[in-house]
Amino acid sequence: MSLVITIDGPAASGKSSVSREVAAHLGWSWVSTGAFYRGLAYFAKAKGIALESEPDLVEACKSDSWKVHLSPEKTLVFCDGKDVTDSIYSDAVGTIASQVSQFPLVRKELLQAQRNCAYGVNLIAEGRDCGTVVFPDADLKFYITASGKNRAKRRAMEEGKPVEEVQKSQSVRDQQDSQRESAPLQIPESAYVVDTSDMDLQQVVREVEKAVNDKLKL
Repeated sequence: MSLVITIDGPAASGKSSVSREVAAHLGWSWVSTGAFYRGLAYFAKAKGIALESEPDLVEACKSDSWKVHLSPEKTLVFCDGKDVTDSIYSDAVGTIASQVSQFPLVRKELLQAQRNCAYGVNLIAEGRDCGTVVFPDADLKFYITASGKNRAKRRAMEEGKPVEEVQKSQSVRDQQDSQRESAPLQIPESAYVVDTSDMDLQQVVREVEKAVNDKLKL
């Protein structure tokens, strides 16, 4: 039977980097479930689909014109056969993703595809509702967080933007994610909470791996 570890948290908390590193060390697969919403956001924007129309977005979820693929480095997204992964990880697409992910029927439509990522493999899944909704029975759950200013600095360095601009956009997204009615961002029950504000990547990875080893006896 497959084992699943979930790593949730707000934007730019470091959960993607941590999950990728831990998965590599364990030899497990990993997925960023947010890539499904970012992929949908990119596709909907590119095709001129009304971002406020839940029925139109649900139909877009079913389209074969965009796909998600797992890889060791990134969760890849293809649109019309073109790799658009770098584009979907922009702050602008992230804001749209947060908007479209508020629709319950959109989340329901993408849920099974996210769960299918664990079929036949040991998986680390990172996102905003992995431990609460996507894999509520996961073997181990983490919640990675950091201060708003710290997260904004990280994202600003990644995108080459002013910290103030990123922090403002991030605050809007945090509010959308935590206040949406369907699967809001929250700490999963029984999750290990790790504040990365004063930690570097390898310190966080070591802390997560210690908890994994202690819990699963790997």
